[in-house]
Amino acid sequence: MTPEEYKQLKAFARVDGALMALLWVVSFACYIQGMDSPTLNMLSITLIVITPFYAAHRLRRFRDYAREGSISFRRGYAYVIYTFFYAGLLFALAQYVYFAYMDKGFLLGKFTEIMSAPESVAWMQANGLSDMIKDSLDQMAQMRPIDFSLNMLTLNIIAGFIVGLPVAALTQQRVIKKVE
Repeated sequence: MTPEEYKQLKAFARVDGALMALLWVVSFACYIQGMDSPTLNMLSITLIVITPFYAAHRLRRFRDYAREGSISFRRGYAYVIYTFFYAGLLFALAQYVYFAYMDKGFLLGKFTEIMSAPESVAWMQANGLSDMIKDSLDQMAQMRPIDFSLNMLTLNIIAGFIVGLPVAALTQQRVIKKVE
């Protein structure tokens, strides 16, 4: 890959990463609001599930538009990893802003409320999870906004490495040019 091709790959990945981050921010907002609305909760899950398909769509677009219909597995894999990396950075920033300035304990309060419901308590006791759930909620209460953001950044980058394998494999394509 030439330096110009590498710059091109990163430029397209940055744009597509920003779009993917927007998808994730909408999903996260639906998740937060979905604590009180099952419809928004399902929308949140749906947006997360379509992420690999979105990545494949954007990679095909890059392949067909910028690469003239040809892309190797390695280049496609790098593209997906970069896309997830840039999306992860922007999403981590958005989450930091949310947890630092907007949440004010809302999410932890909702989790505590859900775990305090009689059916949740009965289920946790039946499965021997009461202490583990209590410890998890205590740990969440101790986390700083940057901790949430860095955890999600790490998970999103790892997801890029995993999702990139099938996406790159399914979208690789060689175009044979005819010599006249």
